[in-house]
Amino acid sequence: MSRPRQLRFNAFNMAAPSHTWAGLWAHPRDTAADYNTLDYWVKLAQTAERGLLDGIFIADVFGIYDVYGGGPETALRTAAQAPQIDPTLLVPSMAAATRHIGFGVTANLTNEHPYLFARRFATLDHLTGGRVGWNIVTGYLESGAKGMGHGQNRAHDLRYEAAEDFLAALYKLWEASWEEGAVRRDRAAGIFTDPSKVHRIVHDGPYYQVDGIQLTEPSPQRTPVLYQAGTSGRGRLFAARHAEAIFLNGQTVPILGEAVRGIREAAVAAGRDAYDIRMFAGATVIVAPTRAEAQDLLADYARHVDTAGQLALLSGWTGVDLSQADPDEAIAYVKSNAMQSALENLTLRSTVPLKVRDLATLSATGARAPFLVGSPSEVADGLVAWAREADLDGFNLNRLVSPETLEAFVDLVVPELQDRGVYKTAYEEGTLREKLFPGRGPFLADTHPGAAFRARAGAPACTERVSGGRSCPQNV
Repeated sequence: MSRPRQLRFNAFNMAAPSHTWAGLWAHPRDTAADYNTLDYWVKLAQTAERGLLDGIFIADVFGIYDVYGGGPETALRTAAQAPQIDPTLLVPSMAAATRHIGFGVTANLTNEHPYLFARRFATLDHLTGGRVGWNIVTGYLESGAKGMGHGQNRAHDLRYEAAEDFLAALYKLWEASWEEGAVRRDRAAGIFTDPSKVHRIVHDGPYYQVDGIQLTEPSPQRTPVLYQAGTSGRGRLFAARHAEAIFLNGQTVPILGEAVRGIREAAVAAGRDAYDIRMFAGATVIVAPTRAEAQDLLADYARHVDTAGQLALLSGWTGVDLSQADPDEAIAYVKSNAMQSALENLTLRSTVPLKVRDLATLSATGARAPFLVGSPSEVADGLVAWAREADLDGFNLNRLVSPETLEAFVDLVVPELQDRGVYKTAYEEGTLREKLFPGRGPFLADTHPGAAFRARAGAPACTERVSGGRSCPQNV
């Protein structure tokens, strides 16, 4: 009899008072108002590691939600993902307080340059001992683009074209600039680095140009684990090429299953194995020792969800101002320059019309993803069923009331899953990539496009100029 697939979990959070559920920061037992203190994040990481979770995933959005009502007032008043702080700066403190937990960090490449970005994330990989991943996003808020002086955001598909160029430059820096063995640390000879094994990278792309040496020595993973969340048509193609883990939402098994199947098929078409990508669905879990107690918690939490704040988030995600919508009418599909998959799931892929009012409630409809309320055995039943029927590897556990909902999952659901043989009882050793893909080593798989840029001893890989021609890394 084959061993059941082991479920994986990330604690899904954000460096802001509210994340996916606006208003819960005001719950009397919630501590998320302390989001701007290190103590809050260190305790979160320690709790997640106690539960053997795979990672702390820190979402991020660059900009303010100002689509709803044509301004930022609602988002600011309800703390709907605002204010916020830089998530990358939180990781080293959490890493110092833990040993195994991974850290997925969202960073918007539209507002970055590959040369500087490559150093920052290699630094995080060094400081965490190889436990960091990057959630690749291209940005969907016009407010963020304007804040950076761009005037307006790039068109949706054009953002992915720029992302391809950005990734090509990063792969060259992380994989091709420093050969294995370049760093000697030879005190007797007075040689720290062998210059003959370090190579200048030239990248001449349509969006980004690089001419220089990667500033850091190779980190434990070289390229951090690559996460991605896009499930639009163009986003799926990008994810199938580059992602090692993908985050999806979908309010039904068919919606999630179709997205997973499409990405796995596209991965095969791109020359990768269908299971080179770990699939994580968002999940809202409310658990208590009994179903009745869990239902009481649901009612308690629901009273603190802010309807206007929730619609402000949804307006930002979809690019549609819902302040003027009739609450009792179904949300309609329109083409936007925001998160296309979010609106497609709520309209084109939904089998029933979804009312605007219901989308702002703490419910399966409002969650846009698996929504599980019950006893430990009932929640475990639901998680196992969703994973089996939609071909998922695991779940991102949405933050509700912090820290009690995560603590309840760790204390009640984890033992139930372990008893069923579908959840680990100890961490594997190694980097984040080795934990996600046991037996494959710390670096990108050979079938991943980034591996094609890898420098081999004595024969660094040639790098292809996006604009045409060839450019091999040159010795220092």
